[in-house]
Amino acid sequence: MINYNGRTFVSIENTSNGEVSSNTVFHYLQEGNILTASYSGGEIVKGTLIGIVQENGCLKFRYNHINLRGEIRGGQCVSVPEILEDGRIRLNETWKWQDRDQSKGESVVEEVLNGF
Repeated sequence: MINYNGRTFVSIENTSNGEVSSNTVFHYLQEGNILTASYSGGEIVKGTLIGIVQENGCLKFRYNHINLRGEIRGGQCVSVPEILEDGRIRLNETWKWQDRDQSKGESVVEEVLNGF
């Protein structure tokens, strides 16, 4: 199992209906198979996620955040890890909004070494 504890990620790709951008930074914590994270930057004022790390390293989580317009947004996501040549983790994500907007999207986040 991949351990995500203490790792930092930034978005490198997102579909147009997403609010996460290259200015959004995610700080992951893991206890056992429980994953939590805080994130902010770009259109996101403050966000949190909570989920499960599966045996194969895949993540299933729910996310909620407040954007610059003062809206509370949320959804669910599945992330599939890919180990890059330099040892960093890339997460290939499929997600779906679970608020007024029920649209789906895809994004990619990559680990940033030594924080950000």
